Amino acid sequence: MPTLPLETEPTISSVRQIEKPDTSKLAGAAINYRDSWRIFRIITEFVEGYQFLSEIKNEITILGSARIPTNNKYYKIAEDLAYLLGKQGFTVITGGGPGIMEAANKGAFRSGAESIGLNIQLPMEQRINPYVKKSTAFYYFFSRKVMLTAPANAFVFFPGGFGTLDEFFEVVDYIESGHMQKVPIVLVGKEFWEPIIAFLKAKCAREVHSVDEVEINRWHLVETAKEAFEFLKNTPDINFCDIDPNNLLCQGGPDWRVFRIMAELVEGFEFLTKISNDVTILGTKGLLPGTSYYNAAYEVGKILAENQFTVITGGGPGIMEAANKGAFEKGGVSVGINMRMEKGERINNYVTKSTGFFFPFVRKLIITTPSDAFTFFPGGFGTLHQLFEVLTLQETQKIAPIPTLLYGKEFWQPLIDIVHDMHHKFKTISELDEDFLKVFNDPKDILPYLKK
Repeated sequence: MPTLPLETEPTISSVRQIEKPDTSKLAGAAINYRDSWRIFRIITEFVEGYQFLSEIKNEITILGSARIPTNNKYYKIAEDLAYLLGKQGFTVITGGGPGIMEAANKGAFRSGAESIGLNIQLPMEQRINPYVKKSTAFYYFFSRKVMLTAPANAFVFFPGGFGTLDEFFEVVDYIESGHMQKVPIVLVGKEFWEPIIAFLKAKCAREVHSVDEVEINRWHLVETAKEAFEFLKNTPDINFCDIDPNNLLCQGGPDWRVFRIMAELVEGFEFLTKISNDVTILGTKGLLPGTSYYNAAYEVGKILAENQFTVITGGGPGIMEAANKGAFEKGGVSVGINMRMEKGERINNYVTKSTGFFFPFVRKLIITTPSDAFTFFPGGFGTLHQLFEVLTLQETQKIAPIPTLLYGKEFWQPLIDIVHDMHHKFKTISELDEDFLKVFNDPKDILPYLKK
């Protein structure tokens, strides 16, 4: 059974301080099977989470920064919106902590409605706010996010930090990929969200064609609680599996689903025992051979293989294929961790080891768990989802800081500017958090970051 660098006790940093192993050999190394209790801890969170949510109806999830103070205008907007939703008979779900979460729970509490908090155990910042009527807590971010998103009939996103963008891109990624029903998405605060929308349209949709602009245009950008309420007040209480009972994620009911999740976790962690000294490369499937980013990913794959790094990708076409091809042609270890669809798996021809998953959140955990570094090429909602999850885990000290690299300054600079404003303008991340990202423009420039 491998170590779990993502969200485990003790943290990977403490392991390195005590044992001081060669970090290039640590990730994915086999350890004693007595640590298999971690899988049962994960499954326990799913069982308890599904049970907790089973009696909740008419849910709307409100997400935003834990650092928004009570005198901030967005705190008041969140409180007012939740009050209106509560009076309309909706259940308000938040992360249960301070900031926007507290404001939304406060508004729901004032209205007499159900006020739900799904908390996360963190070494700092997070706590259950006093306006939560019902709550449960999670140790693992990914299981908590499943519970935050699975039951919701609509989502409201306020200005936030890495965690809010992680949750936002996870939701829109799952909606686009069909893993979640199409529900209303309301974005509060034009000054925060307009630059993000501009980046997505200019770079992701029009430059690399990694997202459909139609999806972006479905979102509702508002400034006030009343505007947001108008888009939400007639939201029906729906169930994804009632709409599409043949979907693989719906078959067998919640109990059977938990066993399938456990089976995929066991299979995935067992797969990782065979992998070490690895770099995960992520990016859009839409970039074809001959494009500059495809060629660069190919070169990165070659360079990593020449330096005895294992290359991990999602196993599909585009950037994934390019990186796998570069590693494959240099005789390196080329890994694909893909999604299993009803019509079969999609694996490129340059993968030497592969595995697949039906549950996207399990696949995401496995594709990020063993890595010594992450390299992000231009991509869409899925790439951004994984990027902000990695940043969130580092920021909250769930994992130790590791190289998180962005290839292509021309593509990524608008997003870097957005991250800069998140600290200097909105105060939703700390100054240190900005340093997690490094940009490079030449494939060979990746090595100095890895050697550090």
